[in-house]
Amino acid sequence: MHTKRKLIRVGALALGGDAPITVQSMTNTPSDNYEATYRQMKALEAAGCDIIRMAVPDEKAVEVLYRLKCSDITMPIVADIHFNASLAIRAMEAGADKVRINPGNIGDSERVKAVARAATAHGVPIRVGVNSGSLEKKQLAAFGAPTAEALAASALENVRLLERFDFDNIVVAIKSSDVKRMVDANRLVAAACPYPLHLGVTEAGSELLGTVKSAVGIGSLLLDGIGNTIRVSLTADPVREVEKGRAILAALSLDQKAKIQLVSCPTCGRTKIDLVALVEAFEKRIDTLHPPRLLKVAIMGCAVNGPGEARDADLGIAGGVGEALLFSHGEIIRKIPEARIVDELCEAINSYQD
Repeated sequence: MHTKRKLIRVGALALGGDAPITVQSMTNTPSDNYEATYRQMKALEAAGCDIIRMAVPDEKAVEVLYRLKCSDITMPIVADIHFNASLAIRAMEAGADKVRINPGNIGDSERVKAVARAATAHGVPIRVGVNSGSLEKKQLAAFGAPTAEALAASALENVRLLERFDFDNIVVAIKSSDVKRMVDANRLVAAACPYPLHLGVTEAGSELLGTVKSAVGIGSLLLDGIGNTIRVSLTADPVREVEKGRAILAALSLDQKAKIQLVSCPTCGRTKIDLVALVEAFEKRIDTLHPPRLLKVAIMGCAVNGPGEARDADLGIAGGVGEALLFSHGEIIRKIPEARIVDELCEAINSYQD
């Protein structure tokens, strides 16, 4: 059960409260290029992205943001702002659904106050973003390094600064490229303030390494009931970030968009069918399936790991010699020729009845 946080709204989406955990990504197209940014946002939307962030470094980017908000993009758009309070205000005027700032680098308290007042006027939440690469000098001096305690102290100080201006429409993000530091910092902040938390391991690396680090860090916190929105930061196509983010949620049974919870065995010497190819072929068809609810589907190599170990699966197959057994909750339904396994499993999913 996830710890309830203050409920806020980002466009039409809710964060915190009982709202489902959302998946985010960030565009990497030039922020002054409307066509490229629009195309990437549409691709991310199709991949299941819930919230999209874009860098807004100048007025040209504000103009692109405005055009995107006037387009058929339905995801909330977050304006990522550094160093410039005026741009944060302009982004809100252009329709940004949330702004990401680090109050520590946006300017003096009067500039932070101006951003908070504009956010109140436009009904826009502010994401307080802190990471180990941009920690304030005084925190580094106090703690000697970008420790978890230093990151948490920075985030909480910036939250209190916004609260001084009667602003509490806040999301907090504390990130580090060090997995344990990121986890520890988020636990500290979760215990100290009521706001929704954005989770992520920043600068996580390549698709493989970044996915592993993100799954460990984000997954650890989600299992503790901490976290309301996530981003898997990869040196890769942002679409892959969304796919991996949704996979992390699905692995924890937290993805409300998921259709299938797939389990498959690692194979062994008993396996007599090409299980690897079968799983790959099935995964390519998941998006075409229309089960009546989330189904647990097992693709297993033999009878040992089939109806027995996968007894709790709604549907599954267990490989034999040139064929497979189709089963449901451990009960065998029929045999399927190897060439028809994926087709008939998909048909059984679409016609499934409790």
